[in-house]
Amino acid sequence: MILHTLIDYDTLRLIWWLLLGVLLIGFAVTDGFDLGTGALLPFVARTDTERRVVINAVGPVWEGNQVWLILGGGAIFAAWPPLYAVSFSGFYLAMFAILFALILRPVGFKYRSKRDSTTWRSAWDWALFIGGFVPALIFGVAVGNVLQGVPFRLDSDLRIFYEGTTLLELLNPFALLCGLLSVAMLVMHGAAWLQLKTSGAVADRARSYGAVAALATIALFALGGLWLWAGIDGYRLTSEIAAGAPSNPLAKSVEQAGGAWFANYAAQPWTMLAPVLGFAGAALAFLLLRSRREVLTVLSSAVSILGVISTVGLAMFPFILPSSIDPQSSLTVWDASSSHLTLFIMLVVTGIFVPLIVAYTSWVYRVLWGKVDEEGIRDGKGHAY
Repeated sequence: MILHTLIDYDTLRLIWWLLLGVLLIGFAVTDGFDLGTGALLPFVARTDTERRVVINAVGPVWEGNQVWLILGGGAIFAAWPPLYAVSFSGFYLAMFAILFALILRPVGFKYRSKRDSTTWRSAWDWALFIGGFVPALIFGVAVGNVLQGVPFRLDSDLRIFYEGTTLLELLNPFALLCGLLSVAMLVMHGAAWLQLKTSGAVADRARSYGAVAALATIALFALGGLWLWAGIDGYRLTSEIAAGAPSNPLAKSVEQAGGAWFANYAAQPWTMLAPVLGFAGAALAFLLLRSRREVLTVLSSAVSILGVISTVGLAMFPFILPSSIDPQSSLTVWDASSSHLTLFIMLVVTGIFVPLIVAYTSWVYRVLWGKVDEEGIRDGKGHAY
């Protein structure tokens, strides 16, 4: 197996950093409108028929959208083992809360209409709300904690020790701000999807809530940037790092410094495109929601998600998980990856299967294109739930 030598180790690491970002953005854009729709369900729909319209707007596609979450988790496990070990053990309770909430979604979809009871259906509607709101919040909280640094360290044998205590430790003010930004961003995206897939009162209410969420996205994104600049130290390398050497996070020196997360933007001005897209996408979504430009609104909210997530990734590069208690143990793109051969084999597999997933997903959306209306719900045709 000598083909893997065709691509340098440092190049493969960079490619997989980019691919990890693509997978996370793909999940946020596709499953994000599912989560946003769930969070909006009790508010945009007033009657049982309207709630079934909202549910059926995402019912046929939500399972396929979660493929991106599985791909992202798999990529972290195989390409960045130390990152997987720290995040999935240190954030165990947070991950458990996310999984519990995500499990409520399929159960809610399947069981909501099994009984013709207002109390029964209302309970499942709120379960679907939890299934949308909680993951959106905690994903953002996780990003907020990563930006501040995670309390872990490595010993001389590269064994990982997580020094965190409780879930409440993760719910610090800056992390909660990031969580609220995540909720606002995905609610905006969910509202854009609902105005595309529904009509009448449901679509009108979705536009109203979506416009508020778009403004909240802009405000929270700006506040988060100011807070990060003024009150939270970033991380920077103080020694050379061998980009093509075997992974060893301890073979470098790192320090914390105010404004360090903004150094890449000063050094590479083109990276400013990311936050510009974050703000511009949300602003366009706000304007387009009010003017009822349905497809463009969804695209604009997706651009905002792309910009917000890319802003974090570009600010942190080359760090992927900094350590708040031992900066030298921080994980970077160049010293926390799997072997050269492993990354190459995964790249080949990804090059084969991801295009197939994209093609199939595109075909599904094409087949299911069109609006869900109350008439289709009442006559029992064209709906699944």
